[in-house]
Amino acid sequence: MSTVQGKVAVITGATGGIGFEVAKRLGKDGYTVVLNGIEDEAGAARIKELTAEGITAEYYGFDVTKEDEVTANITTIGDKYGKIDVLVNNAGGLGGRSRFEEMTTEFYRFVMALNLDSVFFASRAAIPYLKKGENATIINYTSNAGWNAGGPGAGVYGTSKAGVHAITRALAKDLAEYGIRVNAVSPGTIDTPFHKQIKSTKPEVFASWKNNIMLGRLGQPEDVAGVVSFLASTDAAFLTAETIQVGGGQALGI
Repeated sequence: MSTVQGKVAVITGATGGIGFEVAKRLGKDGYTVVLNGIEDEAGAARIKELTAEGITAEYYGFDVTKEDEVTANITTIGDKYGKIDVLVNNAGGLGGRSRFEEMTTEFYRFVMALNLDSVFFASRAAIPYLKKGENATIINYTSNAGWNAGGPGAGVYGTSKAGVHAITRALAKDLAEYGIRVNAVSPGTIDTPFHKQIKSTKPEVFASWKNNIMLGRLGQPEDVAGVVSFLASTDAAFLTAETIQVGGGQALGI
């Protein structure tokens, strides 16, 4: 734990689900964690929770799809701490479902902004501060949908996540000369509020998803947080431009 004393991790979309577990895990690893979200009440509650566990944490409310908000807030965070050691681009989502024929340009742009633009905006703003960091790293989130193009109505989500896979490798190439590593995790089916709609309307379908997972269970947010913790650590000091599947073998299908 002492090895990361004084280190700063910024996690976007961290007021719930996987993002909050990542913040908690990095906090327990010894990082000062800076959580981002758009629900300020949830943000305040999460900070209380983390502080109660002895974690140094603060919350910044801003919308990751808005370039000016991202730039201003990441700059404020970087200036405050003098550096950023870890940026976790966790924010993202399905945004809803729509087939391409009926898809509005507004919906297309929203999903691309949420999943891909957000990675660009946050990474670009953080790079000057990551250059001052120690074992500095960016960790992005892609998805099986980035390879299989997603299920019905999730085509633009898959498209955006394919973009995240590519930008991860492109950033890794761009930043290697500064010793900044860039990797991604690709979570499989993780039991989080992301799936709340199908869980509440078709619980039997949700439960059946584990049948397509080699390890025979749905993932938990902690499963992803552990891998993010590893990627941020010096144990991963020679890993860059990689995407790690965190899906219990789901990507292979059974």
